[in-house]
Amino acid sequence: MFIGEYKHTIDEKGRLAVPVKFRAQLSGGAVVTRGLDNCLFLYTEEEWKNLAERLAKLPIGKANSRAFARLMLAGAMDVSLDKQGRIILPDYLRKYAAVGKNVVVAGLYNRLEIWDEAKWEEYKNGTESSSGDIAEQLGELGV
Repeated sequence: MFIGEYKHTIDEKGRLAVPVKFRAQLSGGAVVTRGLDNCLFLYTEEEWKNLAERLAKLPIGKANSRAFARLMLAGAMDVSLDKQGRIILPDYLRKYAAVGKNVVVAGLYNRLEIWDEAKWEEYKNGTESSSGDIAEQLGELGV
């Protein structure tokens, strides 16, 4: 399970040190892809296979299904940890998420999200100020 917020840096070669706490879970392989809200999603290989299977079953005749599958699948890249526990974030993904040198790695149970640090703070502050409304809406869904 991935949880917590961790501040890290991306070096000049596009390498990101994965928080030590998560390295064992990602040692068997991982996939990084475009995420939602202009961040990157990092999945274990097993979790990625589950998601990819669900995406492949979306109705191809629906434009939104095709668009979402393209966003997630075409943007995906296999990554592996080096001896120092780093992964290389491809340039096209760093550009998509507009990540600079300073990033936040956020654990969200079955995935990690990689955010530009300033964008994360902005997003988090906006979400925190709306937390009452969000909780009310989720309560209607039984959460």
